[in-house]
Amino acid sequence: MIETAPAQIVPDSEHKGLVARLPQPWRNYALLARFDRPIGSWLLFWPCAWGLFLGGATGTWGVLAWMLLGAIAMRGAGCVYNDIVDADLDARVARTALRPIASGAVSKRAAWIWLLSLCGVGLIVLLQLRWEAQLVALGSLALVAAYPFMKRITGWPQAWL
Repeated sequence: MIETAPAQIVPDSEHKGLVARLPQPWRNYALLARFDRPIGSWLLFWPCAWGLFLGGATGTWGVLAWMLLGAIAMRGAGCVYNDIVDADLDARVARTALRPIASGAVSKRAAWIWLLSLCGVGLIVLLQLRWEAQLVALGSLALVAAYPFMKRITGWPQAWL
């Protein structure tokens, strides 16, 4: 019989890099927005960048900077919203129990304020776009808002997005 070591719980985040160097109160908010894991922001940013280049937009560096800021802010807002909605579930799952809201490091009230702040940045970026892009962006909010609830009824909530 082959014996294996007990399975270890994989941490939700290893808290490395710039986020780990932030003062603790700020670190909790950065972790809540998943600033320590930028892949989600990149996945939101790159389609925007490709759209600009494929559309032949001129003077794109400024627009790209706005898109990057918007991607970081809105991905962060989505993560904060997800953690607010899932706080009770996250507290019962070993992998997510140390997330800032689930662990009590950030209150739900403070998380809502942080969420509104990130959405405010997103709104500033949104107002830089043409009205057609604004409509698409606003339409996507319903899908993002439903995402945490999709986890309760399907094993593939990402397909919803």
